[in-house]
Amino acid sequence: MTPRPAVMSWSSGKDSAMALHAARQEPALEVVALLSTFNECAARVAIHGTRREVARAQAAALGLPLIEVDLPAPCPNAVYEERLGAATRRLRDDGVEDWIFGDLFLDDIRAYREAQLAPLGLAAHFPLWGRDTRALAQEMLAAGIDARIVTLDPQRLPPALCGARFDAGFLAALPEGVDPCGERGEFHTVVAQAPGFAAALDLRRGATVAREGFVYTDFTLGAAG
Repeated sequence: MTPRPAVMSWSSGKDSAMALHAARQEPALEVVALLSTFNECAARVAIHGTRREVARAQAAALGLPLIEVDLPAPCPNAVYEERLGAATRRLRDDGVEDWIFGDLFLDDIRAYREAQLAPLGLAAHFPLWGRDTRALAQEMLAAGIDARIVTLDPQRLPPALCGARFDAGFLAALPEGVDPCGERGEFHTVVAQAPGFAAALDLRRGATVAREGFVYTDFTLGAAG
């Protein structure tokens, strides 16, 4: 059976990395590209704040092309859907009809993604869906994912945790009620190493700033990146 080409919705973080790892073990699919949305003014991955050059380095380490969809900031939903829809239709015209997402349990997010793809005859796949997130976080670490906290909600987490490594110590420090994978938006990550990387990225920690109700830590590429 010839596998169907698929695109991975790439956030630059651990959930995407783990979902990609799971999808690459599915014989019916072959991931042929990553797709990320970027704040076109800041040149950073939307929501996460990962620099464009870091996302490009991740794609290169995975041996996959990165499709970049630029969005204005702020971005009205109509503009988001128009620009992402245009990229989706181009992929469909090239024969890519399967999309992979790293979502874990938020039903409204899944329903939205499926509703956007279904009219185009495209399929959405959620390899990590419904997994116990406490166990999943441990599986990410066991799989060799090396991630850093790039964004957090200071109403849910101590700001000092921004920039920290996503590891056993970080998980132990999470306040009660915070999802271990940050699925409710408590925090977001950037990966320096993950299954499939040809080599780890040398991520250098920069400044931590508070902006629009969230805390962000900047990471740049070192010489190895």
